Amino acid sequence: MEQFEKLGLSKEVLVVLEEAGFKKPSEIQEKSIPLALAGKDIIGGSATGSGKTLVFASPIIENLKTDSGVQNRIQALILTPTRELAEQVAKSIKQFSKNRKLNILAVYGGVDIEQQIRRLRSTDVVVGTPGRILDHLKRRTIDLRNVKILVLDEVDRMFDMGFSHDVESILYQCPKERQTMMFSATISPDIDYLATKHTRNAVKISAESQVDPSKLRQIYYDVPTGNKFSLFAHLLKEETTGLVMVFCNTRRNVDFVADNLNRIGIHSQAIHGGLTQNNRTRVLEEFKKENIKVLVCTDVAGRGLDIKGVSHVYNYNIPKISTDYIHRIGRTARAGADGRVINLLSSEDYLLFGKIMEDDSLKKTIKEEPLPEFEFIRIRAEFKRDFSARRNFPRNFQRRDSRQRTYHKPRR
Repeated sequence: MEQFEKLGLSKEVLVVLEEAGFKKPSEIQEKSIPLALAGKDIIGGSATGSGKTLVFASPIIENLKTDSGVQNRIQALILTPTRELAEQVAKSIKQFSKNRKLNILAVYGGVDIEQQIRRLRSTDVVVGTPGRILDHLKRRTIDLRNVKILVLDEVDRMFDMGFSHDVESILYQCPKERQTMMFSATISPDIDYLATKHTRNAVKISAESQVDPSKLRQIYYDVPTGNKFSLFAHLLKEETTGLVMVFCNTRRNVDFVADNLNRIGIHSQAIHGGLTQNNRTRVLEEFKKENIKVLVCTDVAGRGLDIKGVSHVYNYNIPKISTDYIHRIGRTARAGADGRVINLLSSEDYLLFGKIMEDDSLKKTIKEEPLPEFEFIRIRAEFKRDFSARRNFPRNFQRRDSRQRTYHKPRR
């Protein structure tokens, strides 16, 4: 705790950190907490799992006044891209501030807005998604005129999801005299523009990913479309340790994969934006408790969430951009543990995978694996095959002709 104490944290917070098992500050915490406590604006380049929540929680806990009984005095606002991240951040701040009388509320869509309206009247800290915060602003059920600390968490993801205009609209409702902190895994020109416009003499801080490259192995299999699920099921049955996250690009594919896994006896759960918030929360809690070993998801679960013990990440569908790929693989090989990333390539994935392989750092680390022998499994729904991608296949990605595949036909 001595290292945390040197950062300027109070004894109340240090006690909580010790109880929670914190040993020493992460890189982003060591660099940023003293600045955050001093009221500085911060632009933090930091990936998922780096410990940035404690960075922006620190000034909220240490510097805000707990005006007991004062109504409509929201003093801190944290914007997050997803409901799950809003819940997680709110839960973490509640834990860190349990020795202070701060009222913290997670605000997002998909739940009873009337209950939120009642609770907002006595809330000090709001953690919310842009859409629902705007909804409350339009209803005039939230007042941001007293906000002293504003945090934008996972800014790049909010922009990817099309929230840039919503975020700016919310920023204009907050006082100009405030402390602003923005955190993002990647700092794009759009984020630079937002920071220049809405921060004052912000300090830029970057921290290395918590993923250990020496512990991470990335591979891909080139498999005929009709055999992709069969190969996937075979690989899952071969792996018996750790938690597995499986990424698909659409809700339909998530449901397809999860349904067929359960049908063949591999217990899995699906999570995507089509589920109710209660179901999404329940599934994540079950996965964190390891009651579920396989979580099939869209990128809604790939960013920001603190899920420990993930040993394998499968890309059943290749993501559309390399940054999404980086965020997906960041779920494993953390805190010194080994991790594996398995990419399953069939015809519809070639073009996207070729774009990802244009990144030299990824091209050097992703290796092809020969196909093992596996049993063909009949599935309930067939994918629509799209062979057009082959004609546009990037030149810098070397793909074998289908006649040279090492796939073994199923035994009869």
